[in-house]
Amino acid sequence: MEQVMRDFFLFLSKNKTLTKLAKQYGLRFGASRFVAGETIGQAVEVIRSLNQKGLVVTVDYLGEFVDNEKEANEMANHCIEAIETIGREQLNSQLSLKMTSMGLDISNELVMRNMRRILDTAKANDVFVTIDMEDYSRCQKTIDIFKQLKTEYDNVGTVLQAYLYRTESDIEDLKEYHPNLRLVKGAYKESEEVAFPEKKDVDENFKKIIKMHLLNGNYTAVATHDDAIIEYTKQLVKEYNIPNTQFEFQMLYGIRPERQEQLAREGYTMRVYVPYGTDWYGYFMRRLAERPANVAFVLKGMFRK
Repeated sequence: MEQVMRDFFLFLSKNKTLTKLAKQYGLRFGASRFVAGETIGQAVEVIRSLNQKGLVVTVDYLGEFVDNEKEANEMANHCIEAIETIGREQLNSQLSLKMTSMGLDISNELVMRNMRRILDTAKANDVFVTIDMEDYSRCQKTIDIFKQLKTEYDNVGTVLQAYLYRTESDIEDLKEYHPNLRLVKGAYKESEEVAFPEKKDVDENFKKIIKMHLLNGNYTAVATHDDAIIEYTKQLVKEYNIPNTQFEFQMLYGIRPERQEQLAREGYTMRVYVPYGTDWYGYFMRRLAERPANVAFVLKGMFRK
């Protein structure tokens, strides 16, 4: 049943008609639990509150299905606005973005122009930028662009997904770039031809790539809500005397906030992924797909007086 629900919400996440309706009607039906608002001003208040609790942040202006140059440029402008706001407000926050929203599916020239505009602004404001990984069909292109940008900028990282068979070799391939990587399990529906179908195999591969990347001496963001993976990482860094300055934990805004604060109190860097914007629908559907408990929360909120 859980897999059926996951597939259902992942299917809904790609529906363009529902995406347009969601933009029109705003953050309703429980989405505000996972999305910090529709404007950077609303997101700033959330970021500041998290910072005051000892948590650091990466903020993401949400956007999907960008298929024209004008919209891609506007998305890049939103990212630039967020970076400048982080600098002006002196927030402890990085920026995350999806390259499809910067024009990845339109042209290489467009996405590179927008990425350089963003990274130049980020460098001037001392803000780190992480390129989110999307579905498998865009994986190699994302890595190729990251490699190019890494030769030009120090303030850029990307994401690798544990459920893909190829990720172990990607870790090895990227080693020479000394990358800052966010490691995740993966949230897209992929074919068994390219991804582990069983959760236990994904978990084992997740542990493997965490160890590989840490022992390569590179900065590692372990993005998970799974206590078993968190404890594995704690024991690993203790066994190999890896300093806390070489890694961090990451979790999503609205999910396990008490655990986030606990990890920060224990002395670990705990970064919260804070999305905002009007194009929240696809992101929200993927959060519902991840955990049935999220669906129960939303249903409860819909009927609460």
